[in-house]
Amino acid sequence: SKNILFVISAPDVHKSQGSDTYVVFGEAKIEDLSAQAQASAAQQFTQQAAGSSEGSADSGEKAGGAKIEEVEDDGEVDDSGVEPKDIELVMSQVQCSRAKAVAALKANNNDIVEAIMQLSSS
Repeated sequence: SKNILFVISAPDVHKSQGSDTYVVFGEAKIEDLSAQAQASAAQQFTQQAAGSSEGSADSGEKAGGAKIEEVEDDGEVDDSGVEPKDIELVMSQVQCSRAKAVAALKANNNDIVEAIMQLSSS
């Protein structure tokens, strides 16, 4: 049971004069409702994880923590080899500083998902 919709954002609709038949012109795009719900749930989970990890940051540092926590937040950040849009995405998802986002991306070979997971769990 797939929840897929065909959506036409700017349709041209014409009705046949002799019957109840409609002709719709426009660009049809597929909208997968189950994928949207899954993405929304994942985003809520990462936001909740980020909120709960702020309270447990001290325990993470005592247990060794990730090397990302050692990064200085002030000063210039060496973001060579890292895409700016990737840095912005990690910062927006985890609500962290630019320095932490760059360090996480470099530590995970520019893998956005792994960087977000590492920052969320630390």
